[in-house]
Amino acid sequence: MSLDSINRQELNQVGKKIGVLMDPIESIKVEKDTSLAMMLAAQRRGWEIYYFKRQDLFMLDGIPSASLQAATLYDDKNHWVDLQEKQDVPLAQLDCILMRLDPPFDMDYVFATYFLQRASDLGVLVLNNPAALRDINEKVFTAWFPECCPPTLITSDAERFRLFHQQHRDIIVKPLDGMGGASIFRLKPEDPNVSVVLETMTNFGNRQIMAQRYIPEITEGDKRILVVDGEPVSHALARIPAAGETRGNLAAGGRGVAVPLSDRDRQIANTIGPVLAEKGVLFAGVDVIGDWVTEINVTSPTCARELDEQCGLDIGAQFMDAIAERL
Repeated sequence: MSLDSINRQELNQVGKKIGVLMDPIESIKVEKDTSLAMMLAAQRRGWEIYYFKRQDLFMLDGIPSASLQAATLYDDKNHWVDLQEKQDVPLAQLDCILMRLDPPFDMDYVFATYFLQRASDLGVLVLNNPAALRDINEKVFTAWFPECCPPTLITSDAERFRLFHQQHRDIIVKPLDGMGGASIFRLKPEDPNVSVVLETMTNFGNRQIMAQRYIPEITEGDKRILVVDGEPVSHALARIPAAGETRGNLAAGGRGVAVPLSDRDRQIANTIGPVLAEKGVLFAGVDVIGDWVTEINVTSPTCARELDEQCGLDIGAQFMDAIAERL
């Protein structure tokens, strides 16, 4: 490739318009917010950033639109954004949209993906792919990679859970639509609360939930491996549980420590990453405890800022490189 062609490519990237659909930007934690890291990386390229919330979406005669606010970002925990007045703009006028809404993955979330799917059909690059967001449940999708996972059961049948518990004796039980460690229970051998936990979580047999064999390596951290365009980032963030906790989630008080990927981590990431990329998931978080995958996060994975800070990385820029290749 000639120097002239490289320069032309660089010129073609200037002025790209990036929309970011996320939860209220006024409420973020600057030092932890991966969406902010992405926006800062896009801004450094000279791209225009437009912020909007789910409530700003609307569709008239099949044209998906939103009330957008042009945003200027700062890496400053006291003042991180300046927003312009809202303007109603068809989403097709954007070059790329980043879908960064946090779970819960409820029907309002699904409805938002329909707007983005329509924008994608009109030629906008939407990441992660709206259809993939609907198809990939962050707990259930582990079933596509059983060789990477601990013994796992998904059912609404309490008796099946009891048999699973009797077999593995120490298990973790979690809802299929939770985040941040919410409603995760550890059921040890002879636990007196097995029945009430299962009744409550399955709504007396009417709701599917997940059980996995307890992995004692949780004391060394629940590792978040970020995968960008099918390739793992060089380090994972080991989220080490607080004293007396079995959950490593940062939202549950876990402490994040960057660690190099092990051979097993790379094997897992290289198994799952290309499948995600093929489905249009260019930014994902694979959660690993010990040698086993527990979840595959595709909605709004975090931990980029902590890894950037501890390892001198720029994961937002890596993501922007992947976007630039597609624009």
